[in-house]
Amino acid sequence: MAAGPEMRASDGDRDKVASVLREHYAQGRLTTEEFDERLETLYTSKTYGELAVLTSDLPDVDLRRLPEAPSRVSEGSKAVAGKSVREKSLTAAWAAWGTASGINWVIWLIIGVTGDFVYPWPLWVMGPWGVALLVATIAGGLGRDKKQ
Repeated sequence: MAAGPEMRASDGDRDKVASVLREHYAQGRLTTEEFDERLETLYTSKTYGELAVLTSDLPDVDLRRLPEAPSRVSEGSKAVAGKSVREKSLTAAWAAWGTASGINWVIWLIIGVTGDFVYPWPLWVMGPWGVALLVATIAGGLGRDKKQ
C-alpha cells in the first residue's frame, strides 16, 4: 500500500527528512533561519503530506526513496562508549595524581637541599589518594570483566 499524503508519518520518517534538510543546509540551499524553521515544523508534522511540503522546493527529494536515517545509539554502543569514558577518566585521575605527587616531591627535595631533610610528608598526599585510585581502577576492571 502506497503512502498517501494523509498517512501518518513515523519518527523514522521525520529523522530521514531531517537528514535531507541537514544535507541541503550544508550545501547552502537553505539559510540558517530557513533550516531552523523547517526543523521546527518537521518535528510537529504528523503526515507525509506535511513532510513533503518541507522538501518540495529542494532538488532530488523523494520521501519514499530516502536512505535510512542513522539509527539511534544502541545499548551495546552506550556500554562501549561508557567504558572508554571510564578509562579516560581513570587515566586523567592517575595523571593528576602523578603530577601532584611529583610537585610535592620536588618541593620536599628543595626544602631538603636548602635546609634539613624532613620527614617525607609527600607520602601523606600520595598514599590515601593513590589507594583510592587503585581501588577505583581495580573495581572498574572487575566490573568490566563481568560484563564481557
